[in-house]
Amino acid sequence: MATLDDDRAGAAPWILSAPALLLFCGLLLVPLVLTFVLSFHVFSDTAGTLATYTWRNYFEVVTDPYYGAIFGRTAALAFAVTFFCIVLGVPETIVLARMKRPWQSICLLIVLGPLLISVVVRTLGWQILLGNNGVLNNALQALHITSEPIRLVFTMTGVIIALTHVLVPFMVMSVWATLQKLDPQVEWAGLSMGASPFRVFRRVVLPQILPGILSGSIIVFALSASAFATPALIGGRRLKVVATAAYDEFLGTLNWPLGATIAVLLLIANVAIVMGCSRLAERRFKHIFD
Repeated sequence: MATLDDDRAGAAPWILSAPALLLFCGLLLVPLVLTFVLSFHVFSDTAGTLATYTWRNYFEVVTDPYYGAIFGRTAALAFAVTFFCIVLGVPETIVLARMKRPWQSICLLIVLGPLLISVVVRTLGWQILLGNNGVLNNALQALHITSEPIRLVFTMTGVIIALTHVLVPFMVMSVWATLQKLDPQVEWAGLSMGASPFRVFRRVVLPQILPGILSGSIIVFALSASAFATPALIGGRRLKVVATAAYDEFLGTLNWPLGATIAVLLLIANVAIVMGCSRLAERRFKHIFD
């Protein structure tokens, strides 16, 4: 009887999670597997996608400098956006955590407000702000800071600015979750023992919020590396990233196998970079703080 009860107790989590697992497999794993299989198909300009398989698509993407430049640009964009999200998001979250109500709730709502707006609407707003005749350039020229408009639209700088604005809330939420577990009395104890505020932050606060920074960095990097709407609208057709290149292959040239190959390689590179940077950062920070 005890064995039967133990078996039922062990099977209960699987039974309860079965609907979610089936939904996960149906909506994520199955499309990924189909995309992976599609990437090996042969494409013909006259007959379209053929029922034969080849490694040619992967060989073309890996060896072509054109796609190499696109993957390099995407990696640089993702690292830059992640860096600026850390620089802006971490201090912002610490300030928010030390605010008193109701200002804390109001400011937190303002920070997370962009998530309530469509990414297309936000990006079009940045186009208006960053355009040659936009608000930012008009203000700079009115203040005699610049004599002519600064080109920000259709540049990497403009894409980084817009994506940072879009993704900073994800960094704030990740760090906020770890800050809620931080006991303020530990900081006060360090200050009362003569440590400087910077030393208390480096030795007490930073090690405890580091998991939040790492998780936020992973989220921001993954989202920025696979972003499509913002690079497409702000960067334009010339400043291609991997997501827009895959889109062009799918709907522009109708070369679905090549588009699937680009998407698969983006997924593999994204996972490899995120896992590698996460492990490297954890080891490095552990060595520093130990």
